[in-house]
Amino acid sequence: MKNKINKYVSYALLCVCLLGCKNLAIVNRNENKTMPEAFANTKDTVSSATIKWRVFFKDTELIALIDSALKKNQELNIILQEISIAQNDVRARKGAYLPSVNAGIGAGVDKVGRYTSQGASDAVTNIMPGKATPEILPNYVLGVTAMWEADIWRKLRNAKQSAVHNYLASVDGKNFMVTHLISEIANSYYELIALDNQLETLQKNIDIQTNALEIVKLQKVAAKVTELAVRRFEAEVLKNKSRKYYILQQITEAENKLNFLAGRFPQRVNRNSSNFTELAIDSIFSGVPSQLLANRTDIRQAEQLLVAAKMNVKIAKAEFYPSLRITAAAGYNAFNLAYLIQTPQSLLYNIAGDMVAPLINRNAIKANFYTANSKQIQAVYNYERAILKAHIEVVNQLSNINNLKTSFDLKNQQVNTLTESIEISTTLFKSARADYMEVLLTQRDALDSKFELIETKKQQLNAKVNMYQVLGGGWR
Repeated sequence: MKNKINKYVSYALLCVCLLGCKNLAIVNRNENKTMPEAFANTKDTVSSATIKWRVFFKDTELIALIDSALKKNQELNIILQEISIAQNDVRARKGAYLPSVNAGIGAGVDKVGRYTSQGASDAVTNIMPGKATPEILPNYVLGVTAMWEADIWRKLRNAKQSAVHNYLASVDGKNFMVTHLISEIANSYYELIALDNQLETLQKNIDIQTNALEIVKLQKVAAKVTELAVRRFEAEVLKNKSRKYYILQQITEAENKLNFLAGRFPQRVNRNSSNFTELAIDSIFSGVPSQLLANRTDIRQAEQLLVAAKMNVKIAKAEFYPSLRITAAAGYNAFNLAYLIQTPQSLLYNIAGDMVAPLINRNAIKANFYTANSKQIQAVYNYERAILKAHIEVVNQLSNINNLKTSFDLKNQQVNTLTESIEISTTLFKSARADYMEVLLTQRDALDSKFELIETKKQQLNAKVNMYQVLGGGWR
């Protein structure tokens, strides 16, 4: 009769839990992975993202900087510790669905009241022939205990799988950080080289203007120009000399930015600054949009977090179901150490099982379930956003590369024309066929055009680096 009652109670518990979960349907929203077949105006089938960064970058000084950063950058090392934390969480979740066994030893004394059922019984019982039970009785225990929760609804195994996907997401997060770090170092390196070339161009222009100032002074002596012309040329020379120190400060800050990224204290950054505007821009291949799913680590990370979120919904739903726990113990128990390990007299053991399920006031469990469900839908949107963002970034960079190429070619022609104009205006000025303002403005325009040319070349190199980054290159 007792077994039948327990059986019916268990059935009742299970039915109540299943009925309580009936209205808690999981709201699924399937992620949309559909992407265009190709990027705008491209027919590439191979992506440059698969090229390792040591091959993609040719400059040995830049490669050395990236090497240093990948070893010493503090932010990257912080993320590596987060990976270790996620890995330990996987280990903890794995141990949760395995039995736990503890061993222990204990000692104590026991004094019960005389006028209790146990005290009255001890008073008339001899523990040994002719020897009454002492009023204060020692107690010694030596044994092991075990506890195990049967993972009937896969709650514990799903928790372990969720931890695994969170770990994989942290690895992809680290790889995303590596891609950005490499990109930031390369862009900062090219900015530093551009500043070197601007400084060199400015110094050459100062030399040209200084020579022109001497010519104007001679023209004043010959009464061909006034003191105003001399003052205007002097002011232009002083302005550019002042500008030189502004560039020097920018160079210092650019060097220290690279030093910070490389995890080292301020020092001179070795670089190859010669022939900057003549640097060739190698072709970079976009591949097809679907390759972004494998190459972009932010998409891979969003996908792993989505899978983990789906697992968390299953875990939250399993909280409504009964939990089956089994406990067992075995060992020795005696009131005297001399008898502690006597078998079978001092031997003790027990085993028990219980099934527990929430019946009343399950609001907290419901709230956790609805929260997990909402986070799953959030993860779907986040994954779709990552895909859309990646595609748009690639299209933008493709357009940027093409437009910068055309812009650089036109600015190069402008620089050549204005450089020739400097010589022409100086010659005309010497022969009194042009006034000093024409010479001054021509020199100013030529300097500005050279600065713009250097800036455009830097933007071209940055566009190449950014294209490599948005395609998902650099982390391999």
